[in-house]
Amino acid sequence: MSGEPSYRAIVCEALGPIEGLVLKRLSRAPLKPSSVRIAVKAAGLNFPDILMIRGVYQHRPALPFVPGLEAAGIVTEVADGVTTPAIGDQVIVALSTGGYAEEAVAGAEQVVPMPPGFSFAEAATFRVGHLTAYHALKTRADLKAGQTLLVLGAAGGVGLASVQVGKVLGARVIAAAAGDAKLRAAQETGADALIDYSREPVDAAVKRMTDGAGADVVLDPTGLEDTVALRALAWNGKLLVVGFSAGTIPTYAANRILLKGASVLGVRAGEAGRKDPGLRRQELSALSALARAGLIRPRLSASFPLEGFAEAMRRLAERRAIGRIALITER
Repeated sequence: MSGEPSYRAIVCEALGPIEGLVLKRLSRAPLKPSSVRIAVKAAGLNFPDILMIRGVYQHRPALPFVPGLEAAGIVTEVADGVTTPAIGDQVIVALSTGGYAEEAVAGAEQVVPMPPGFSFAEAATFRVGHLTAYHALKTRADLKAGQTLLVLGAAGGVGLASVQVGKVLGARVIAAAAGDAKLRAAQETGADALIDYSREPVDAAVKRMTDGAGADVVLDPTGLEDTVALRALAWNGKLLVVGFSAGTIPTYAANRILLKGASVLGVRAGEAGRKDPGLRRQELSALSALARAGLIRPRLSASFPLEGFAEAMRRLAERRAIGRIALITER
């Protein structure tokens, strides 16, 4: 590799624990048609990254691969015929893999401008969480002003983004998390009411806060026990299944769904965009407008240098993060 253009990256060479990842130099990949090269300044950590290196995520890339679903940086090269973005643009890039690195190559259609006033770390932690929240609440649930939204795991990246988006859409937002620090973050982000589920059952707290009616929409990135999640729903309510960060996958009882007249909706924002590029452009345009207006912004809890990837990923895996974590590539 000596003499060849190269860059540093975190590489998964074998499926397994975080400690199995290695920081190494990789040869620069050539540009493909309609693609751009980005000097990555920051990469966002997401829970699917942890699942992917363990081999338990729905997308299983061939080994070896570089984890990382989103990053932000500066365009340094564009393929022939690409006019947008241009060299020198500060951008956010969506990836299936490749974010934990000093540079990335992606299709031009995967790149969007950074919101004005965002740092690279904020930009790198914006797209996945807020796009998931917006797709779940606006596109899937059609959340209305005046409805009650319950956000579980409300101090995580998707959780805090959902609190913000829920407030923008005019909902009354109940945030559920464990511990004072996490609940304080949810409150500072705009939550109207708080549930500490280490002290009180979620369904009982929701019923108490809604005069027995329940929440119109429940957004769950954690995998709450199925009976508790369904009991927290109002009649004709919608349960948004976003993920299973708590480590268990609920099995929802059909009779309870029937009795509540409920809808259980799966949320895969990334796959939805691949199936319907027009929808993705519409959602990204809406998010960009909200960011420019100062109504949504990621809450960055910590930044680590590329060398600190293991501690950064452990913090995420152990659910110690409040908001988002970024890897910073510049030494």
